Amino acid sequence: MQKPEAFRLLFFMTTTPPENLIDIRQLTFGYGDRAVLDGISLTIPRGKVTALMGASGGGKTTILRLIGGQLQAGAGELLIDGQNANAFDQTAWYAARRRMGVLFQFGALFTDMTVFDNVAFPLREHTDLSEVLIRDIVLMKLGAVGLRGARDLMPSEVSGGMARRVALARAIALDPDLVMYDEPFAGLDPISLGTSARLIRELNDTMGLTSIIVSHDLDETFRIADKVVVLANGKIAAQGTPDEVRHSEDPLVHQFINALPDGPVHFHYPGPTVAEDFGAGLPAAAGAGEKA
Repeated sequence: MQKPEAFRLLFFMTTTPPENLIDIRQLTFGYGDRAVLDGISLTIPRGKVTALMGASGGGKTTILRLIGGQLQAGAGELLIDGQNANAFDQTAWYAARRRMGVLFQFGALFTDMTVFDNVAFPLREHTDLSEVLIRDIVLMKLGAVGLRGARDLMPSEVSGGMARRVALARAIALDPDLVMYDEPFAGLDPISLGTSARLIRELNDTMGLTSIIVSHDLDETFRIADKVVVLANGKIAAQGTPDEVRHSEDPLVHQFINALPDGPVHFHYPGPTVAEDFGAGLPAAAGAGEKA
């Protein structure tokens, strides 16, 4: 299968690749009247691990979907390898996605396929490689995540941590430029979590990848990330190195980093006062007007 012309133009015709693989400029996105991202600007440096963090509902996964073309921004620019993604047609998006790998939350493996076939799937779908060569590539990718010996198992026969590593092998099967991780540490025991974090860092450096991690795990994410972006209320509350973000004076960032139950993000959801709620069913003045 010949790669489409848009693929070559998008990723190989740039003589000097831009410093940032992804460049987001004044980007806005929302659902109806509810703004999720409100004019944000950020960059994803080439060859680095960038973490998107913040309270739930802050727009982290939305950014991944915008980069992958699942969603279309309402305004602003999204540049992928220097190309304006707003101008992509279907062919260009397919070409761009072939250079992206995604590790979905909890792996999202095909339950009726073996570990081997899960990793082989993108190779069979997007290339015309022989089965002999596909076998070698799959075994190399599984070997990179420590699971070459599990190739004949079904997803139901592996642990949650192993399933996440199989999904990672599948995400890197096509040797992508960009790998996006959506909550890669959720639900993992400490050993599996540490293993996954180490793999993300090592594979990024060994394969020359660019990685974006959406995560709520502060310790492991700060340990492996080169850059951290904290999102809040549709804006960027802080961005920089992990150390810079840790020492941010922004109240919301301080609350998030220190896991405080109350602060700019309130513990109580907005609603009526206690007096309004619990006094609503009582007489205005119990016993009022009664004579002694």
